[in-house]
Amino acid sequence: MRTLKLHFPDEALPTVDSFLKQSKEARVFRRAQAVREVVKGQRLQTVSDTLHFTYSALRTWVHRFAAQGVKGLMDRPRPGRPPTVTGALAHHLDRLVDQDPLQHGALHSQWSCQELATVLAHQTGVQVSRESVREVLKKRT
Repeated sequence: MRTLKLHFPDEALPTVDSFLKQSKEARVFRRAQAVREVVKGQRLQTVSDTLHFTYSALRTWVHRFAAQGVKGLMDRPRPGRPPTVTGALAHHLDRLVDQDPLQHGALHSQWSCQELATVLAHQTGVQVSRESVREVLKKRT
């Protein structure tokens, strides 16, 4: 394996450290941890073995950090259908969950995902599946 021929500026380590404190996504946090170790002077192979990254993936993240800074550690947009449940719709669902289901014509005093999807569709005009509702609620906790 070739040695890494990248030289990081002096502010690279404090930049990664502050990014680690702000990072909320686990994948991005792990990438930043690994890149931090490389910036500190650890060898790529050592870091990849310790943090259980493949060598090529770690090398990609280090090069992206060198070229783009902490923005290079973030996930790029993925192809495919955009999510049905937008941020505004999820916020509306959060407010709806806190309300009494009986006020909305539900049969029971506790929400089901299907009832939430039905009321949400009635109020917003956007059809979502009960599974989509379940996913949003799962992320909420």
